[in-house]
Amino acid sequence: MGKLPLWVGCGAGFSGDRIDAAIPVVDTLRRREGQRALIFETLAERTLALAQIARRANPDKGYEPLLDLFLPPILGPCLEHRIAIVSNFGQANPAGAARRIAELARQAGLRAPRIAVVKGDDLTARPDSAELLAKAGLTHEGQLLSANAYLGAEPIAAALRDGADIVVTGRVADPSLVVGPAMAHYGWDPADWERLGPATMAGHLLECGSQVSGGYFADPGYKDVPDLAHVGFPIARIDADGACEIGKAEGTGGVVDRRTVTEQLLYEVHDPASYLTPDVVADISQARITETGPDTVALSGVRGHARPRTLKVNAYYEGGWLAEAEISYGGPRAESRARLAADVVRARLGDRAHRLRVDLIGVLSVLADDRGSLLAQRPDGGARDVRLRLAASFARRDDAEALTREVNALYCCGPAGGGGVRTAIRPRLETRSGYIDRDLVQASYEIFP
Repeated sequence: MGKLPLWVGCGAGFSGDRIDAAIPVVDTLRRREGQRALIFETLAERTLALAQIARRANPDKGYEPLLDLFLPPILGPCLEHRIAIVSNFGQANPAGAARRIAELARQAGLRAPRIAVVKGDDLTARPDSAELLAKAGLTHEGQLLSANAYLGAEPIAAALRDGADIVVTGRVADPSLVVGPAMAHYGWDPADWERLGPATMAGHLLECGSQVSGGYFADPGYKDVPDLAHVGFPIARIDADGACEIGKAEGTGGVVDRRTVTEQLLYEVHDPASYLTPDVVADISQARITETGPDTVALSGVRGHARPRTLKVNAYYEGGWLAEAEISYGGPRAESRARLAADVVRARLGDRAHRLRVDLIGVLSVLADDRGSLLAQRPDGGARDVRLRLAASFARRDDAEALTREVNALYCCGPAGGGGVRTAIRPRLETRSGYIDRDLVQASYEIFP
């Protein structure tokens, strides 16, 4: 007989996701027969940049800030029912996350979990980092904070085969969080492209949490989703050939159907015949999506090709300061007064602001651009309720403070009727991307402590 199937659920699709979403997922997983795993995908490129800033301020931080809220409700049940937890919530500090998880287990009176920390993505930790970044084409005049390569599933699989209850990673490709448990469970070879391709797309369906079960899909009157307030997070059954059937946690809202799966399958895919990941090049050009029951959809027909010879690398540099300021105008000619206020601030700042962005929230903001050209082309529409937002990047903090002061001065310096000023200044990071030969990246894991 073949092995029992692998069930993988998703407890978070981004940093800041709902802290209770994993509870019904774990409750459903514990009743499934076979190997079970729970992933938390919490690491976007922007998230890693923020984590680097947090670690710079406090060397003990830099991991997922919601870790203390995500894990305690499900840590005990996962350890009791042997549901492996795999997550990139290590972010910029995987070892710090592992220490905190061990402490959470101790505080809860649980058995000490076997925690694996995946290493190798942080290229700046290596003595030859400058040479590596040069080979990746990453050179910049600013202060380098971190450079991270996108790792694949192999160290995750190795850690699980070594008995890890929890695998903490930094920068790995999102689908690899799912491919790792599949490789470990079925014993796939790292070059088994025909299985890794479908498994990668199973991971792609799971990685964004409730996007595939109705969350990001919902559009009232056009794409209605039942009980969106309690949208369920997805669970996939992954078979020995890599094909999957995806559903959601029992007793939850949302919907999993051909439409939601199709949208998520195409999400962030540039070339359907060549979806590049560190593990495989997935080909969904012949994929078949079949509804197999209420809230269950099968994905088949995905193929895999040999993985790329390079890995993507993101480098983060100090990028000066971002200043933001808002003020409201209401009543007759509110839009005209908001536009005049923007002109006043622009004139006062002169060339100190790099590409001052102007948004008239409620009139033109989402579709505007950083140069304000769309705003200039659009005639004054006479809006009576406008929130003016101005934002710009600055090399120096004192110049950033000038923007916030100028907007605050609009209270009395005009135009008339402005109020409700809010301002913020925060450090910026610049992100540059490149590619490096995978043989130069040394991925591994170690058991903590």
